[in-house]
Amino acid sequence: MLHGNWNYPTSMSVGVGCVNEIPQVCQELGIQSPLLVTDQGLVHLPVVQAILKDCHNAGLTIHLFSKVQSNPTGENVDDGVKAFNAGRHDAVIAFGGGSSIDTAKAIALVAKQIHSLWDFEDVGDNWKRAITELIAPIIAIPTTAGTGSEVGRASVITDQEEQVKKIIFHPKMLPLKVLLDPNVTLTLPAEITAATGMDALSHNLEALCSPSYHPMAEGIALEGIRLIKEYLPIAYHNGLDIDARTQMLVASSMGATSFQKGLGGMHAIAHTLGALYNKHHGLLNAILMPYVMVANRREIELKMTRVGSYIALRQANFDGVLEWILQLRKDLGIPHTLSAIGIDTLQRELVGKMSASDASASSNPIKFNEEQYSIIFANAVKGTL
Repeated sequence: MLHGNWNYPTSMSVGVGCVNEIPQVCQELGIQSPLLVTDQGLVHLPVVQAILKDCHNAGLTIHLFSKVQSNPTGENVDDGVKAFNAGRHDAVIAFGGGSSIDTAKAIALVAKQIHSLWDFEDVGDNWKRAITELIAPIIAIPTTAGTGSEVGRASVITDQEEQVKKIIFHPKMLPLKVLLDPNVTLTLPAEITAATGMDALSHNLEALCSPSYHPMAEGIALEGIRLIKEYLPIAYHNGLDIDARTQMLVASSMGATSFQKGLGGMHAIAHTLGALYNKHHGLLNAILMPYVMVANRREIELKMTRVGSYIALRQANFDGVLEWILQLRKDLGIPHTLSAIGIDTLQRELVGKMSASDASASSNPIKFNEEQYSIIFANAVKGTL
């Protein structure tokens, strides 16, 4: 059994049963009335009911909000803010995958502010508009090992009017406490385990490849990639393996910690396609991964040699890493093309334009223009490497 108590980037408890610490954590943080944010797929799980019961028994006033969809929208956040204020809550407990945690963090940010959600888009110093003391504290319990939102200072929310995903940012959106309990991930279906695990890989991989200077993040990303190589296939084939589930939760948090250094083209295109087609974010990154790698090849060859050597590939270079990723996707049942999930090239130019202007594009190893992003997208639709 793996256990740990870490403080980078925030206070984290890791291990079986740590979800039971929620009432104690609330008391330690001075929280009296938390809003539990989750989604409709999780709301009836015994663990959710147990959290509610344990908090009630501890004298906490807790209510449940579950109007969260995959690829959460501004409307989801607005509804959550209404629930937060109606219940006079003083904190948010985020329980779920990236969608639930992103929504919960956005609720905590804007519930008491005079500015709207979009006023805190991660552009320039927009985050300074917030009255810091009014941001509610957050406790996060991820149920998937993918987004790493539990250790992030931002949320990705879809602006339905503009049909675009926007990054909402504030340093205090970082949860004060994270509970990584593998028990809450044991029933995760194999296909979601695969897609979220590949999302974690994309975070570690793009962070490593970002040209920004951050050796600490690079070290974390390298080890995150190694953990995923070793444990994602195990978690996929045997979802009840506690060690594999624990290590994947850790690798996911490592990915989101390391991408302080930056992301890149995979996420630039995935954010665009998520907004336009409402497809699973992790699955999009998984499909796009080799196509973006090939496009970035001239700038990432040396780093891929480091990756290949560190994770002990037979061929420790770019080609070896690419071959490993292609085989891993195949073993996990990840489609090779975007066309396999119903995406065609009809909006090719729009995808290129939106991807080039996405915030993640700024830290890609190569500054691709709109046409280059359109070509990468079209290659991923058709399967052209």
